[in-house]
Amino acid sequence: MAARLENAVSPYLQSHAGNPVDWWPWGADALAEAARRDVPVMISIGYATCHWCHVMARETFANPEVGAWLNERVVAIKVDREEHPEVDAAYMTAASAFSDQLGWPLTVFATPEGRTFYAATYLPPQPISGVPSFRQVVEAVLEAWQSRRDEVLQSAEGLRDAIAAASRREPGALPTRDDLAAIVAELAGFEDTLHGGFGGAPKFPVAPTLLFLQGRGAAGDTDAAALAARTLQRLAASDLRDPVEGGFFRYATRRDWTEPHYERMLNDNALLLEAAARAGAHETAAGVVAFLREIMRVPGGLASGQDSESELDGERSEGGYYALTADERARQPRPALDAKVLTSWNGLAIGALAVAARLLDEPSWAAFARELADELLAGHLSRDESGAPRLLRASREGRASAAASTLEDWGDLAVGLLELAITTGEHAHAALARELVDACLAAGDHEAVATGRPLAAAVPGGGDPVLSSRGLAAGEDVNEGSAPSGEAAVARAALLLHQLTAQPRYRFAAEAIVAPLAPLARQRPIAFGATLGVASALAEPSRQLVVVRPDDAEPGELEAAALTRQREGELAIALTASAASAWAEAGFELLAGRAPQGSTSTAFACTDFVCRLPVTTVDELDAAG
Repeated sequence: MAARLENAVSPYLQSHAGNPVDWWPWGADALAEAARRDVPVMISIGYATCHWCHVMARETFANPEVGAWLNERVVAIKVDREEHPEVDAAYMTAASAFSDQLGWPLTVFATPEGRTFYAATYLPPQPISGVPSFRQVVEAVLEAWQSRRDEVLQSAEGLRDAIAAASRREPGALPTRDDLAAIVAELAGFEDTLHGGFGGAPKFPVAPTLLFLQGRGAAGDTDAAALAARTLQRLAASDLRDPVEGGFFRYATRRDWTEPHYERMLNDNALLLEAAARAGAHETAAGVVAFLREIMRVPGGLASGQDSESELDGERSEGGYYALTADERARQPRPALDAKVLTSWNGLAIGALAVAARLLDEPSWAAFARELADELLAGHLSRDESGAPRLLRASREGRASAAASTLEDWGDLAVGLLELAITTGEHAHAALARELVDACLAAGDHEAVATGRPLAAAVPGGGDPVLSSRGLAAGEDVNEGSAPSGEAAVARAALLLHQLTAQPRYRFAAEAIVAPLAPLARQRPIAFGATLGVASALAEPSRQLVVVRPDDAEPGELEAAALTRQREGELAIALTASAASAWAEAGFELLAGRAPQGSTSTAFACTDFVCRLPVTTVDELDAAG
């Protein structure tokens, strides 16, 4: 039996390398082997910090008898959903035809062409509570494959066509202020007024939705502001937050935020850091920063997550480490990290650190963000023969994953670099972000011409080649329960670029991306927080605020007042006169001609790039509105 996973970049795949199941990594070779043997494919999708993935691995995939039996009958493929989000999205979409109780581990049975004909989530080793055992499910799948092949193939083909049709977007209209107010009211109706948060159990922090509500609060919606504040306060005081090491767990299994699933994910913590900063919750923000710096830092950037399980005194424990005090933890091994570095989630962290540094006046956090950005770019950014940028999806300890980059990698990194440049006043990271966004918009134009469908942004170089070549791609997952979709991220980056460059094409691109998603966002606002966040900014007047100081001057009260003023639809930046000139020379028109009056910091408040007379005091800035 070949040990194909031993050198995988993904720790999740590596953890299965010693299984008696003859696993293949995702790729064309595995499907070709299934075709050669004329057997179905079993695709098992999970991630390293997934508790039930560990359980199924121990109960089923580590069983030698099960492994030998399975190897004779299927080609087994193991997929890390974080490494291959497009593959996960395609098969999760297909799985929704068989169950509305979706999650991980996801177990998919497909033809050698990769077309799904059955799917399930966790399957126990023995039947329990009406759930069939893993072996019973496989036997039923094999029986269908052997005795009803034509029916299986027809069903798989029909499902593939249905997914392709469902992935096509219809034109939509951007939400108005009234629409957004109605969405806020609907979200308020989902609030758990007893324990905070939204809905019942299991309960997730839904950070993108929290950020949307904060944006509407910054636009003057007092109901949205109050709902966001209550939610964050309840989160920060709940069992979902680790009081010792900082950081938030992924979700709680009970409505009152108790009994968390103890994995700590980078995407959740990055977005909750930004939310804490926007709320002025310094202690909560500082705890997350400490968690990122002291626990999640790995070579190349920040780790994807930390496991919920650990060894305590020789026993495997789910969450037991987190019940210990700081002194007790110091005597125990920490739960393992999923040390792969994802471009997208590191982009989220870079942006959140930059925003938090700006709003909470923490220069060391900006320095940390710059350090992460430069290290990530050194390992994940390359250039093709024409000089165009190319991004890695993932790496670990300097080894690159073969997984294709995704739109969220390009969009999240672009947003992170732009927020970093706005915070530091240095234009180089913004110039690179512009390249990334331009590449996505050009790819969208190219794909629109090829398909005849309007498409504002796409992945430069194309998505997963195996899915694309077989017509299996369902597009990237637009559900934003835990992180922005790639489309929302590119739209946010494009809107920031419009504010900095005064080029209308970037605003048009943001509108073109968001409009087709707006009908879905109205139907399920809890799942489209990042898209609604961009829509919220688009619904408000486009404002710019620039503060320029002499090169030899330190930032003062005027800069602080400008950078901490949160108004939806406004971009605020403070920098030196020479830095402003450098931005302008690099094509960022907002900074053209901005110079201090004499030896005094000077503020330029603008609407749609039409600026009022410059002011030099906080009182004058406040009076200018």
